[in-house]
Amino acid sequence: MDTVNILFLGDVYARAGRNAIHQMMPLLRERYQPDVIIANGENIAGGFGITENLAQKLHRYGVDVITLGNHTWNKRDDLGNALDKFEYLVRPANYPPGNQGHGSTIFTTEDGVKIGVLNLIGRVYLPMTDCPFRVGEEHVMRLRRETPIIIVDFHGEATSEKVAMGYFLDGKVSAVIGTHTHIQTADEKILPGGTAYITDCGMTGPHDSVIGVKKELALEHLIKSIQVRFEPAEKGVRIQGVFIKVHTDTGKAISIERVDIENQGANH
Repeated sequence: MDTVNILFLGDVYARAGRNAIHQMMPLLRERYQPDVIIANGENIAGGFGITENLAQKLHRYGVDVITLGNHTWNKRDDLGNALDKFEYLVRPANYPPGNQGHGSTIFTTEDGVKIGVLNLIGRVYLPMTDCPFRVGEEHVMRLRRETPIIIVDFHGEATSEKVAMGYFLDGKVSAVIGTHTHIQTADEKILPGGTAYITDCGMTGPHDSVIGVKKELALEHLIKSIQVRFEPAEKGVRIQGVFIKVHTDTGKAISIERVDIENQGANH
């Protein structure tokens, strides 16, 4: 059985997350033998947004495709035209027409296997966008003309919306991987139609924090109900995500397992 190995890394948070990927890339490659590495990078610029320089840096570290989310344009001045320029950088496809960038791409492995990557964003508790179900289905139909292997990053807040997307795309894509909450869930599974699913694959970054932010700052904001300038934490760095095996001919998932590795070099 011919298979392709897909390593998806959860939201890369600030400098600590970027450094973890840089330092741990040899171990990740040795352990998982990935044919493609995908990472959500919407938080790599100080926890909020992405810049052209940091997108290039993450790509140089070995990330083949970078997906984004609701913080896509937080560093707009430093992002430039990167969303149009880099095929490996994709933003949610269901942002309204007229926005810069593209919502899906196709990565070709060294063995010539094509892997589609689609980025979508939820609408529950997030700024209003176009319907992720309708837009997602349209992109999937186009991608399937070139490959049956399609990985979907669904960047959403509500677990119900993510679960619904999993069932909606079951049998049509290889995996629906939830991002955004930075908290890894324990519900990884293969759905009846052969689609790998997890509600949230977690965060690559400082876990001695409140979803990446220094604890004392997050607590001050929540307890006093005042605006506080959030700063990224630095300790308890972990790499989280999922490792998925997919049948190259059918695009159906064979297995999915959670990734949760301590970056010891950053914690001591």
